[in-house]
Amino acid sequence: MAGPGSKRYVLGIDIGGTKLAAGVVAIDGSQVSQDRVPTLAHEGPDRVIDRLIDLCRLTVENSGVPWDQIIAAGVGCGGPLDPHTGVIKEPPNLPGWVDIPLVQRLHEALGIPVYLDNDANAAALGEHRFGAGRGVDNLVYLTISTGIGGGIIIGGRLYQGENGNAGEIGHMSVAFDGRDCNCGGRGCLEAYASGTNIAARAREAVEAGERSLLLEIAGSPELINGEAIDAALRAGDPLTVRIWDETMEILGTGIANVINIFNPKRVVLGGGITNFGSTLFDPIRRIAMSRAMGPLTEVVEIVPAQLGGQVGVLGAVAVALERIGTTGSEVGVGV
Repeated sequence: MAGPGSKRYVLGIDIGGTKLAAGVVAIDGSQVSQDRVPTLAHEGPDRVIDRLIDLCRLTVENSGVPWDQIIAAGVGCGGPLDPHTGVIKEPPNLPGWVDIPLVQRLHEALGIPVYLDNDANAAALGEHRFGAGRGVDNLVYLTISTGIGGGIIIGGRLYQGENGNAGEIGHMSVAFDGRDCNCGGRGCLEAYASGTNIAARAREAVEAGERSLLLEIAGSPELINGEAIDAALRAGDPLTVRIWDETMEILGTGIANVINIFNPKRVVLGGGITNFGSTLFDPIRRIAMSRAMGPLTEVVEIVPAQLGGQVGVLGAVAVALERIGTTGSEVGVGV
C-alpha cells in the first residue's frame, strides 16, 4: 500500500531484551505496518543489529511506502545510552552492548537519518504526541513494570538533562535508610513499587513465616508474581492487602514529589502495574493529592497511558519527530 507522494513517514524501532519491533508510521501517528522478531540478545550486538536491519527493510517493504517518503528513523532502547552521539553504553538487558555506535550503524545501512533515546523518554514523547499527553505542555510519564522509568516534558519539549539521563524517577529516594536497589542506591521508589519488588516484598514476608493465600495461589514463595498478588488481593488476603496499601502510600508519595518538583498539568502512568486499574489509580490519586502542595494539585491530573503495546514503536517515531521538528520539515543526519 503505497502512500501519496506528498505524505511523509517515520520508521519507528523498538529494541527490547526479548523482542525487536519496527513500524512504518505517518507523521500524524497512523500506522501502516509493523513487524517484530525475537531479539536473541545472547547472540551479541552484531547479530542483533544485523537482524534489526533486516527487520527494518522487511517492514518498509511490507508497508508499500517508498524509501524516499521515509524522512527518518527513531529508536527507543533501554539505557544507559547517549542520545546525542547515538551510542549504546551498557544496558543490562543487552549483554555485550558496550559503547555500540547504533545510530551510525543504522544510518549507514538504511540511508536515512536515525535518532535515538532511551525507552522511557521515547514512551513519554509517544504519549505526549499521540496518546494521553496530547495538548499538554507540561507532563511527567512513569512506566511501572519490572522497574520504574520516567520521562519529563517541559514546555512541550523533552527534558534530557545535562548528559541525557534526566527522568530517572524510579531512583528518587523515598526512604533514606531503605531497601537496597539495583542501581546501587538505597530506598529508591523502584525498590518498593516496581512489579518486581512488590512481589519480592510479598515473598520475603511469606518466607519470614507470615500466613498468606499467596503461598496457596503461587505454590511456592519463589513463584509469587504479579498474577498471584492480583488474585490474593481480590480475595482480601490480609498480608497482600497490607503490602499493596504500603506500596500505594510509597508510590503516591513519589508522585506527590514529582508534582511538587515539576508542577505538571498531567502525570501519565503506564506499564504492567497499571493493569490493576482503579485498585491502583484510586489510592494513588488520593495519596498524591493529599501529600502534594495545594496550588499544584489544583492543576494536575493523574491518568493512565493510552498507547499500550504500541508505545514502543510510536514512542520511537516521536523521538525522531521531536529531534527534527514538530512538522518533520527539518531533517538532519541524526548523529
